[in-house]
Amino acid sequence: MIEVLVVDDDTRVARVNAAYVEKVPGFRVAGEAHSAAEALRQLEAQPQIDLVLMDHYLPDGTGLSVVQEMRRRGRETDVIMVTAARDVSTVQAAMRQGALQYLVKPFAFAGLRAKLEAYAELRRTLDSGGEAEQAEVDRIFGALSSGPEPELPKGHSPTTAELVRRALVNAEGPLSAQEIAERTGVSRQTAQRYLKLLERTGRARLTLKYGDAGRPEHRYVWATRAGGAAGPPTEL
Repeated sequence: MIEVLVVDDDTRVARVNAAYVEKVPGFRVAGEAHSAAEALRQLEAQPQIDLVLMDHYLPDGTGLSVVQEMRRRGRETDVIMVTAARDVSTVQAAMRQGALQYLVKPFAFAGLRAKLEAYAELRRTLDSGGEAEQAEVDRIFGALSSGPEPELPKGHSPTTAELVRRALVNAEGPLSAQEIAERTGVSRQTAQRYLKLLERTGRARLTLKYGDAGRPEHRYVWATRAGGAAGPPTEL
């Protein structure tokens, strides 16, 4: 589990953000903090914290001052800024101090979920170790660039879209429309329709699996698992 500290001066907002985090598989809220001092205390007390969702406007300082103090103390915990601060100077300072992403309030659950899922994929990539070719480097640096979910076209159900999306995200490899249908309980035709939508919006990539004879089987993989190569990869 990825342990998350939620930092926000507004207790209500902190609770909402914590609830969002708990809804994303693989993440757990380690605590909430409502001031700079409290955030630093919790980081000291809980060395297992992996990620901080950091508000900028705090009653006794700024989120960036907390990040600076973390680094001064040798704490390399990852940070995603989650704040209403929109001025370019703050965004630039966050980048220079090593924030992995910057999410501007207000945002929907889909926006935060996309960032968290991309962060989890980034950790999996980095934990694999070894050397990286250019495509892998590009994928590492672009891992957190995912935006919020696109608006669904008329006639598409958010509930069904979420079922299909989760099946792909949780899959170990590419899945066919039939396999998605079996995992979600929808028909094969419905699964195919939503998979094509995810492909068109860049959330999923199409792969082709060739058998001994006949047409190749269409299989889909979540985009952040598909590698950095341009164009749809082919599975032989």
